[in-house]
Amino acid sequence: MKRNSIPVVDLFAGPGGLGEGFSAFNDGKSFHIVVSAEKDPIAHKTLRLRAFYRLLRSERPELLSDYYSYCHGETTEPYSEASEDLWKRAGEEALCIELGTEEGNAELDKAITSALGSTPNIPWVLIGGPPCQAYSLVGRARNRGKANYKPEGDDRHFLYKEYLRIIQRYKPALFVMENVKGLLSAKVNDGLIFHEILRDLACPERAITDVSNGVRYKIFSMVSDQSFSIDDDPAKLDANSFIIKAEDYGIPQARHRVILVGVREDHVDRPIPNLLKQAEVSVEDAIHELPKLRSRLSKQPDSPQLWAENVGMLLDELADSAVDYAMQDIAAGLRQTATELHELSDYGANVYPKKYDAETGFAPLDTWLMDKNLDVWLNHESRSHRIDDLGRYAYAAVFAEQRNKSPKGHAEFLLPGLAPAHKNWESGKFSDRFRVQTRNGPSTTITSHISKDGHYFIHYDPAQCRSLTVREAARLQTFPDNYFFQGPRTEQFHQVGNAVPPFLANQIAAIVWDYINGDCAG
Repeated sequence: MKRNSIPVVDLFAGPGGLGEGFSAFNDGKSFHIVVSAEKDPIAHKTLRLRAFYRLLRSERPELLSDYYSYCHGETTEPYSEASEDLWKRAGEEALCIELGTEEGNAELDKAITSALGSTPNIPWVLIGGPPCQAYSLVGRARNRGKANYKPEGDDRHFLYKEYLRIIQRYKPALFVMENVKGLLSAKVNDGLIFHEILRDLACPERAITDVSNGVRYKIFSMVSDQSFSIDDDPAKLDANSFIIKAEDYGIPQARHRVILVGVREDHVDRPIPNLLKQAEVSVEDAIHELPKLRSRLSKQPDSPQLWAENVGMLLDELADSAVDYAMQDIAAGLRQTATELHELSDYGANVYPKKYDAETGFAPLDTWLMDKNLDVWLNHESRSHRIDDLGRYAYAAVFAEQRNKSPKGHAEFLLPGLAPAHKNWESGKFSDRFRVQTRNGPSTTITSHISKDGHYFIHYDPAQCRSLTVREAARLQTFPDNYFFQGPRTEQFHQVGNAVPPFLANQIAAIVWDYINGDCAG
């Protein structure tokens, strides 16, 4: 028997990528977010704005023009007098709180009790990804460089227990927990934190109160037949079987994440079905029809003419050097690029006019991304770059076009003037410092580091000579084109990099819905 729309609580929500996948499944008829929580105030602005959009879409579609007017830059607030009550409700749903603090936990408990209290027998779903800095390989490498650092003293290792507390107290029918694959090898007190997390999730009552009775959960993989129950030995599991490779499921990005699905024992009647493989979508498929933008010149006067003149002279010099190094193909590519510089639009804007939609060629993703009511490209603005970096970007993109790979380190950035002023440049430790996202395959993982610089996220088009925009990164993450990231551009990048790809989350939501409703055979 079909159930009504299933309530969802989204913890550590960021800008709402995982929640977007659930809330948009089946045109919003199957799941609805009742509470979402995020501590970062800028990401929270994006989260609340999206909650408002969902309320307009589901309850008062005739007022969606309020949202689009805001997107188009016609109003300074996303709501009108007629929709202000929905804006207030969006603020009650999307909470800006820090989990793990007394105040934050109290506000979350109040919100969950209010949202679920009147329907205790209806199954609900918990989703979210506790912060991953302590588990990620990069984060662990940084920690090793800190004097007297001890993993067991790092509270970030245990933020998952705030997620666990909600499971223990409110007993969702099912939960979806996401984290970096470094979680599988991270250790605390000489033991694998992943094994501890599995045991705690399987028996949250014991983990929280040290009492072994209470509700238990079975933890499933979504890409294999691996599962874990409280009486199992986690050491016998193939932990890697819990890793989902996003590029296998229509995401134009090689993003590998651990995703655990826990089902309450009274709901377990069969294994969780696996995700179904989807067509591969390349970087070019995802972003090639977005408006072409030039970068801006930093630390010197800038205009379209000055940009074209400066970059053109630089490319000609590099082309001459490439001939000297017997790199005729690179020289030809650089000279061809120099002729295309005047064909570009200016550097874009947070709201940039849209004359057409940008299809990917993969129909399900196109339906997911595009919105014909949108007259602008949101968050499509290029960074400013130093002129020497522009030379590296253009050279790297030409190299990738000719050799079908990004150049690596000093051995392949060998032309005069390309080596950065970095004392360890020739050590081999920074061989991927400048990386082009090549056309024909998925991108590398879009991470929060994209907020700091664009060196690792160079556009494949040499003439554009820049790093990716927020909108291009959002497309690689499969955020719908009408998803409006709030805050300064650096914060927008940070939000995109920290999120779960919504189109992947949408596929997970489909399986969760069918499982709870008993529509999938075991």
